[in-house]
Amino acid sequence: MLLREFCAENMEHVPAAVAAGAARIELCDNLAVGGTSPSYGVIKAAVAFARDAHVDVMAMARPRGGNFVYSDAERLMMIDDIAMARGLGVTGVVFGCVRPASDGKLAIDRELTAELVRAAKEPYTDLLGAGHESLAQGRGPASAVDPVAVTFHMAFDELSEKRQLEAIDVLAELGVERILTHGGPAGTPIMGNVARLRELVRYADARITILPGGGITYENAEEVAAALGVNEVHGTKIVRLG
Repeated sequence: MLLREFCAENMEHVPAAVAAGAARIELCDNLAVGGTSPSYGVIKAAVAFARDAHVDVMAMARPRGGNFVYSDAERLMMIDDIAMARGLGVTGVVFGCVRPASDGKLAIDRELTAELVRAAKEPYTDLLGAGHESLAQGRGPASAVDPVAVTFHMAFDELSEKRQLEAIDVLAELGVERILTHGGPAGTPIMGNVARLRELVRYADARITILPGGGITYENAEEVAAALGVNEVHGTKIVRLG
């Protein structure tokens, strides 16, 4: 059965989306800039609703719009956003980070990605002493906070085709569960990117899930999934509301 992940800025459409068949919710504020970290209140409300509805909740960790190259201060913000979301009981977190390489092109930021994956999966106490004291404040014992899944978002699409394959290797090695990708430049028709998406699915070889998104709607979701041989799709219109 096809899993439909509904991308939501807030709680406004979440109940209707779940009623229409969404089995997972991705929360990300400010979709006009591609999504940023949702608020404490939105995450708390979504998790409470999802628990009763038996659906999953993923929360974005992104401190701002713009590029995906982050400063040290932003690194700490992302770690705290992940900690907050984890403490509120999300199923997973969503982030993506790249860096300029020696050839002037972008590559995955392996060091920061690894640190964010640790923030998602290891006990909070393992991170203390590195400027992350806020992770433990008011959270209770570290053992009470479960590890969560990780999706690397469409920062992936900023990479060259060669670097995308390298990123798949790195992300699978680090324990990331899925990669959200449009398979081409933003705004291009999704069916025009099917060939590239198939290459990514084939290269991933079940080591990591390739989650197609961008231009997928309730009208073409089944067609896209069948063309790619995937069982998860993502979008703001992935189910029919109203």
